[in-house]
Amino acid sequence: MANFSKSNVPQFSVDVYQNEYLPEGGREVNAIVTVTATGGGTIGSAVASPHLYSPGESPSAAVAIMVDCSGSMDYPPTKMRNARDATAAAVDTLRDGVHFALIGGTHVTKEVYPGGGRLAVADATTRDQAKQALRKLSAGGGTAIGTWLRLADRLLSSADVAIRHGILLTDGRNEHESAEDLKAALDACAGRFTCDARGVGTDWVVKEVTGIASALLGTADIVADPAGLAADFTRMMEKAMGKEVADVALRLWTPVGTTVKFVKQVAPTVEQLTDRRTESGPRSGDYPTGSWGDESRDYHVCVEVPAASVGQEMLAARVSLVVPQPDGSTRPLEGAQALVRAVWTDDMVASTSINPQVAHYTGQAELAQAIQQGLDLRKSGDFDGATAKLGRAVQLASASGNADTAKLLAKVVDVVDAATGTVRLKAKVAEADEMTLETRSTKTVRVKK
Repeated sequence: MANFSKSNVPQFSVDVYQNEYLPEGGREVNAIVTVTATGGGTIGSAVASPHLYSPGESPSAAVAIMVDCSGSMDYPPTKMRNARDATAAAVDTLRDGVHFALIGGTHVTKEVYPGGGRLAVADATTRDQAKQALRKLSAGGGTAIGTWLRLADRLLSSADVAIRHGILLTDGRNEHESAEDLKAALDACAGRFTCDARGVGTDWVVKEVTGIASALLGTADIVADPAGLAADFTRMMEKAMGKEVADVALRLWTPVGTTVKFVKQVAPTVEQLTDRRTESGPRSGDYPTGSWGDESRDYHVCVEVPAASVGQEMLAARVSLVVPQPDGSTRPLEGAQALVRAVWTDDMVASTSINPQVAHYTGQAELAQAIQQGLDLRKSGDFDGATAKLGRAVQLASASGNADTAKLLAKVVDVVDAATGTVRLKAKVAEADEMTLETRSTKTVRVKK
């Protein structure tokens, strides 16, 4: 379990952006909650502080890298070579003292390094040994990702560390186990380690890869060209090495008569958290946010309060951050608390204006949904429906300044007028372009200051 008393652990702050004014009888309260962690050992660089722990103390992190070794990784042969090189680059990025393991995944799972159900401790010698072991990796067999995740969980859980993290690379469909088996593995691993997932090439299923990352509170992306794997793996590992506090939960307390409608992360990506609530006390629930380094994220909280008359006001919700303790209890993070309020007024201007942060992220969430629905309709042959949804996505991306998503959309549709969302579906779309748009559809931009 993490030692949260260290001076290099980030300090957390919580800020709330909302329009607290409601018309008489109004009940829905929306707020954007910005959580910021600053002042940890990662300022200026993800690996600025090479030694977070003194000699004799527990290392700060354990990492398992899962590499697809199924037969399809040999087509073309450069794919397997790029995967080996990328994993070697990730090993080079490991901080001294970090526990790690390399896993080869097919329809069965193999411990590539160090083996024997153990984790190695990163130093010059073990890094070199790991890279030697990688050279023996070859492709052959099927794909059963749930077994890879379960082995990673067993290995990671053997280390007494603060941060447990996985990196998973696949190039194909999860064909050698059922969807139920994969879901059961994800359910078993959720909350035990975070995991970044990458699809290489274009023969994998976007919803499988993004589903893994979502369940395990990591990132998902496509590396269409295997030559880009080493740079991507290096960035992923640098980010993992920058994490210093694990298992942070956003705690939401609401008064009697108030109902939580939803809680979702809205930046840097859209992630629905509503169904992940665990009860933490009377009228209090915790929502998992995963591991943190020096970073900032935004969450959209929506609650329904009892109706009231003009002039009344109430506390609609109290937001705080908590971390687990060795005895199974939780401890609030100092200074990380904020209030969501409701005030009833007959001032129409006050009660009908939408807070800019709330409006922006409502649009970003709709943008992600419109892209996913549009691509699904396109695949099913409903081209009119796809045109309407993707046109709306173009309109939202343009209005919110989400330039990256707008560029990805322009590879799937011809944009006639972005402001009105007038588009035409392209007759031919490269598979990599469509998969990139789908994989990155949940990435958001923050409110323009």
